[in-house]
Amino acid sequence: MSRKPAATRKPVKTTAPPAPKKPRASRGNAWFQQHQAVAVDSLSRMLAEPGSSLLTWAVIGIAMALPVCLLLFLQNFRQLNTSLEEAGNISLFMQYDISRVELEAVAREIEALAGVAGVTLVTADEALAEFQDTSGFGNALDGLDENPLPALVIVRPASDLAADVRELAARMEAMPQVAAAQVDLEWLQRLYAIISLAQRFTVGLAALLALGVVLAIGNTVRLAIENRRDEILVVKLVGGTDAFVSRPFLYTGIWFGVGGGLFAAIVALLAFFLLAGPFARLMALYDSDFTLTGLTASDLLLLLVVAGALGLSGAWLSVLRHLRRIEPA
Repeated sequence: MSRKPAATRKPVKTTAPPAPKKPRASRGNAWFQQHQAVAVDSLSRMLAEPGSSLLTWAVIGIAMALPVCLLLFLQNFRQLNTSLEEAGNISLFMQYDISRVELEAVAREIEALAGVAGVTLVTADEALAEFQDTSGFGNALDGLDENPLPALVIVRPASDLAADVRELAARMEAMPQVAAAQVDLEWLQRLYAIISLAQRFTVGLAALLALGVVLAIGNTVRLAIENRRDEILVVKLVGGTDAFVSRPFLYTGIWFGVGGGLFAAIVALLAFFLLAGPFARLMALYDSDFTLTGLTASDLLLLLVVAGALGLSGAWLSVLRHLRRIEPA
């Protein structure tokens, strides 16, 4: 009897389970850790050479300190706008024989005029008392038989235009109770013109110095690229991309910019402390309590952000120009 051959079994195919996908959160953490490691390594390399790094920070900081100090000066000067606007008011000197009742009636009439934003009444006795306090001739004025000062009505115009203010002053000067009207706007207009010129000069100077900072950081990063040429060639040989290779140099530029910004902030603070005392004594001579204000926390943060952006721009330009030329043979 012949046996039938046993049926051959087909091997069962087994498929390996698919590899689990990494969650987006872990990929984000890995990306953050890579950048953090590169940033720390770039800072460590800079701190390993403190002499050259401090010199570079000082050059960048001095270049940024000048526009920062000028902007602080303009910022403090803007705080005097209220006093300057009061200096542009209209002073109405009243007739000597006007009574208190008539003076109050004239003040109400003037306040009701179109173009008048506010009225301040100063009687003759109040004017004399203020003059005695501020002039230093208090004892000499006590011997006068009568008050030589007239009553005063200070008018705050609603318009800032010089033509409107002069027209309003001419209308009020025609009133029979008013002896004279004084408007002094020319010096105020000159002052505003000087401030506007200073603002434009500061913006132009800041733009030029910012360009200088970008070029200085770019040249520093270029030298760093040349010093690490062999390392860059090895990284590119094993498959490193231009983005991966350029990352430490971009962080180097950011650190140079932030360090220069800190140096500029220190210079601005020193200038503030040196000028605060003499400026306060000057303001005291004019019976003013106005004081200088230095860099606030928001100003310092903005300065560091701008400085870091300038450093990043300089490093990016240098990387874009020089790093792509380094290729393995």
